[in-house]
Amino acid sequence: MTAKAPITQDMLTIPRKDTAGGLPNLVGMTRVQMRDALIKAGTPEKQAKMRVGQIWQWIYHWGVRDFAVMTNLSKDYRAMLAEKFVVAVPEVVTKQVSDDGTRKYLVRIAGGHEVEVVYIPETDRGTLCISSQVGCTLTCTFCHTGTQKLVRNLTTAEIIGQVMVARDDLGEWPEQGAPKNEVRLLSNIVLMGMGEPLYNFENVRDAMKIAMDPDGIQLSRRRITLSTSGVVPEIARTASEIGCQLAVSFHATTDGVRDVLVPINKRWPIEKLLDALREYPKVSNSERITFEYVMLDGVNDSDADARRLIKLIDGIPAKINLIPFNEWPGSVYKRSSNNRIRAFADIIYKAGYASPIRTPRGEDIMAACGQLKSATERERKSRAQIAAETGTA
Repeated sequence: MTAKAPITQDMLTIPRKDTAGGLPNLVGMTRVQMRDALIKAGTPEKQAKMRVGQIWQWIYHWGVRDFAVMTNLSKDYRAMLAEKFVVAVPEVVTKQVSDDGTRKYLVRIAGGHEVEVVYIPETDRGTLCISSQVGCTLTCTFCHTGTQKLVRNLTTAEIIGQVMVARDDLGEWPEQGAPKNEVRLLSNIVLMGMGEPLYNFENVRDAMKIAMDPDGIQLSRRRITLSTSGVVPEIARTASEIGCQLAVSFHATTDGVRDVLVPINKRWPIEKLLDALREYPKVSNSERITFEYVMLDGVNDSDADARRLIKLIDGIPAKINLIPFNEWPGSVYKRSSNNRIRAFADIIYKAGYASPIRTPRGEDIMAACGQLKSATERERKSRAQIAAETGTA
């Protein structure tokens, strides 16, 4: 059985007009798309670029959703905008707060589907883990999201909208006239939520361009990390068209084990993936590729695995992020012991690679890495069912 071929954006992404009343949503439009939409709505072509700049700042710098508040636009122009457009973000259905301060949002998007978003506060940063698809097509056997079938890609608006609703909850939109505050509660974005970002490349790219725009949310490209399971043809595009940091869900040191853990490996095996990473245009010592490696008891956590991993990544500026497995109902895997994880990390560290062990966050609200799964698509499966489906029985 071969891994599934990529499903194109056109097959899965809903039209931009799928909003209340069928009006186009200005959220998620690129500057060019917004300019064209405003001209089509009657904005004189000579004024269109200026109007885009004004509206862009209201939406993405001030966080305004009501056209009536956009006071540097004339009343008649604001009325036209309200008649022909909306400024809409996903609806927050529930918010859970972990004992460690992690926040998990269940947000509803068009069609009644739901995805999960996680905010992780730390002493020196605040990281938002966002989703790119409803469900996932990859069926990674250690991942809770992988037990949920793929429904569709998220639109650009739904991706950047996750950032906007988190900023709403954190109260992080600036107040007009207030002194500038350099401390950011939401300082980093990781595309590590539900879905494979590189199977929804264009929408992810456009959303991250909006997040990086200097007249809006203003996040540096180095504060955005895209995590892929290894969609080899899109890796170079990630560097050239987004320019963000890259992380790879690696998790195994042999094709036999990775075929089970990360089935996309059957399409692009380890050798092909590593060849693409060695050619990654942005790779330098200051911009290392992060290899994510979930620690599974008796599966991929031996000393021999650690030594193979070192040999495999030779020549790639990298760090190895070791992730204690976050258990979920029905999982057939167990977390490696703390002693085993430390021994694995020590071998990698002595070889000259950073090997931080990720501290599990939000486990009490199922918000930790690999645990996300939307409530509307959730199916409680027995260990035997999952084992039969994944061939791990």
